[in-house]
Parts: sequence; C-alpha cells; structure tokens
Amino acid sequence: MAIVLGPNRYGKAETRVVRVTKDGGVHRIKDCNVSVSLSGDMDEVHLTGDNAAVLPTDTQKNTVFAFAKKYGIGEIEEFALLLARHFVDSQPTIHHARVEVEEYSWERIPVEDAPHLGLRDEQHSFVRGGTEVRTALVHSDGGDGEESVVSGLKNLVVLNSTGSEFYGYIEDEYTTLAPTHDRILATEVTARWRHRGTDSGWGRSYRDARRCLLEAFAETHSLSLQQTLYQMGRRVLNERREIVEVRMAMPNKHHFVVDLSPFGMDNDNEVFFAADRPYGLIEGAVLDDDAPQVPNAWI
Repeated sequence: MAIVLGPNRYGKAETRVVRVTKDGGVHRIKDCNVSVSLSGDMDEVHLTGDNAAVLPTDTQKNTVFAFAKKYGIGEIEEFALLLARHFVDSQPTIHHARVEVEEYSWERIPVEDAPHLGLRDEQHSFVRGGTEVRTALVHSDGGDGEESVVSGLKNLVVLNSTGSEFYGYIEDEYTTLAPTHDRILATEVTARWRHRGTDSGWGRSYRDARRCLLEAFAETHSLSLQQTLYQMGRRVLNERREIVEVRMAMPNKHHFVVDLSPFGMDNDNEVFFAADRPYGLIEGAVLDDDAPQVPNAWI
C-alpha cells in the first residue's frame, strides 16, 4: 500500500477590506470580504516542509489591500478576476487561483435640512443596507487558461403572505401535517449563477438577475417551494442569456397559524407563529441544456 498526497490548496481567508473612493466631498464605499486559495507545485511543502514554492498567506492578504488602493474596487467579479490572474501569472509555482468575494452594502444617509445648513446632501454618511450579501466566486488558471465566474447573493429574505399552497404529498403513519390551500411562504434565498464567459457587464447582470429572482417569487402562485425555486431560476435564464446555470438553496421559514379558539377568537390566517427550526431545506439547480460543464466552478 502506498500513501500519496491528494488534491490540496491553501490561502488567506476572509480579508476584510473597506475602500473609500473620494470624489471631492462625495464618498463611495466598497466593503468586502475576500478569500484566496492557491494550488500548484505544492508537493514538497507537504512532503518535506520545503516552502520554496509557497507564496505566504500574509502576502496574499497584503495584495488584496494593495490592489484595493491601486485599482479600486468596482464590480466584485472584476476585482476577483484581477487578483486571481495576478497570483497565477506572477508566480510560476502557482497554477490555479480561487478568489471568493462577499460585498456588504452601505446606503447614503439623506440629511433633510442639509441645503438649509449649507451642506451637500448624503456626502459621507452611510447606513448599512440590511442583511443581504452579494457574492462572487472566480477560478482562474491565468494567462490563456480556463476561467469561470459565479455570481450570487445570500441572506435575501422574502415572504408571500398568501398565494401559496401545499397538498397532495405522501402521507404515511408518521404524517401529521395538514394540507393547506392558503399559507405564508417565506424563505432566505441563497442563489448563485454561472456565467458563460468572463466579460459580462457584471453590475447590470447582477441587478437584473436579482430582479428576476424577486419578480418570479412574487408572481408565482406556489404549490411547493420546489416549484417556486424552478420558476425563479427559469426567469433568470430566460432574461439573462450570459448566465447558463442557477443554483439555489431555500430554507422554508415556517409560519404556523396560531389556534386562538381557546380565547373565543377566529384566526383567518392573520396571526402566525414563526418557527426558526427545524426547517425544510429546498435545493436545486436550473440550467440551459447546452450549458458547458464546469463542475469545479462552484467549489
């Protein structure tokens, strides 16, 4: 029996970088979390401890900060591609780079009396834009090698207060769930979508994909969360042809009608108990039938 080294990678995880761009007195904020993983000629560092092929993870962190200063941070897909290509092209022992970026939104704070006070409105004050997070995952072999870009979002909480049913499912000796033709449907969407290439208009593509997800959720009369998931992914692929595959994870955030009869009250789907666990977890992918297979794009 022989023991051999298997697939491996290393890098600096979760470098939090905040870039302030100043246009006179008007500032813009980019708040990102960047994780880098590199792979290549790394046998000796594992087998003998020889670090000659290793670019230190501290250097990777410093590169993130230096690139934020030198190039700014525009669309996070562009920033991730810039970093990934740099690591592969600048180091002969590194053959592949994986860069993942999360972006946290900030919104300007309007100042109602700013004009009366001789101030410019919304110039350098911000409020955090909620829990939703934009994501990007890039793989690059550098130069003319293979590359892939997966954009996405997470923590997008949505709810329909009606227009959702659930019935006709398998019932066995352990089933207690009653069929319903009117329920709250709520979920926290994690969605990722794979691009055909690496030259999309990232900002417009992201905004439209997000809009498609929300519109399909709102407009689908749901017979199951699985059906809703499919319609959301289908809408994205129909409207954004640069996207070839959408993968989603959607936990069912259950809302149970409270029995108010002990108090002599009716409850026509007006008062609910929101349960956080256990929850149903619905996951699935929707893709074009001609989508190129790039399995490692997602990991």
